[in-house]
Amino acid sequence: MHLSLDLDVMDPTLAPGLGTPVSGGLSYREAHLAMEIIAESNALCSMELCELNPILDQGNRTAALGVELITSALGQRIL
Repeated sequence: MHLSLDLDVMDPTLAPGLGTPVSGGLSYREAHLAMEIIAESNALCSMELCELNPILDQGNRTAALGVELITSALGQRIL
């Protein structure tokens, strides 16, 4: 499975550095749950992260969230 993780899916209150911010996106827990399900499938063989805009990011919040989601997809659990 190839995962294209588009950060625009996140709620902009959690991730301000998005290419196209839209209210009502995924919560922190919803996004991590999706990544944990993918990790448990053992089917992931490639992944990309897109739509991070570092110019709009505030204190690297979006970048840090992206790293956390990548690590969840690779098997790290947040709880």
